[in-house]
Amino acid sequence: MTLLQVENLRKSYGALAVTDGLSLSVAEGELHAIIGPNGAGKTTLIAQLSGQLAPDSGTVRFGGADITRLDMASRVRAGLARSFQITTLMPAMTALENVALAVQGRSGSSFRFWRPVAREAALNDQAMDCLAQVGLADRAGRPAGAMSHGEKRQLELAVALACRPRLLLLDEPLAGTGPQEAEVLVGLLAALRGEVTMVLIEHDMEAVFALADRVSVLVYGQIIASGTPGAIRQDPAVRAAYLGEEAC
Repeated sequence: MTLLQVENLRKSYGALAVTDGLSLSVAEGELHAIIGPNGAGKTTLIAQLSGQLAPDSGTVRFGGADITRLDMASRVRAGLARSFQITTLMPAMTALENVALAVQGRSGSSFRFWRPVAREAALNDQAMDCLAQVGLADRAGRPAGAMSHGEKRQLELAVALACRPRLLLLDEPLAGTGPQEAEVLVGLLAALRGEVTMVLIEHDMEAVFALADRVSVLVYGQIIASGTPGAIRQDPAVRAAYLGEEAC
């Protein structure tokens, strides 16, 4: 079953077409990676899928419904959540508070910063479940600003999961991580595969080919190839435009 269907999406800035008649489908339950060189339009595409940026034309359908003109908040309520290339956490708040705020936004809880935590037990229980899912239960009381870069990436994933998404948009979750941090995050994404549909933008090709069910290659705002990781590795056009012989 197709969960996300993008048809003829276009976005231009003056004469520069950043998204150029792009069409894409993502099946429910799959991890679909989008790769491409810098400037290919990957983050602009994610911004349009999440509702952060409105396309000039084209349609975005999610679960069969046209969401092209819905704002970000409406898309989150519909089940579409996003993590960002640059962390967007609240550094002075604890890990638990960051995730609890996301739970509150999803559920409409009466959570307020000045209320004792004990008064929001149900909300915090849900937040703790999300922290445990990403391996941060023991960091619940730690301010986000005091966490390592890898832990912040894990926390951002917990915040996204707190929205209970049907589709999770991941914009370079491994960016800036060291080898051990990246290994932890790849393990988390592998564990989530099949539980939640994911669209992954990532420059780490080793991680992409290890995780993805399907890969689409974006070059100059257009999808030039889409298929299994094995097929993409062998595609002559992909080799010439992006991967290169050595990477394949």
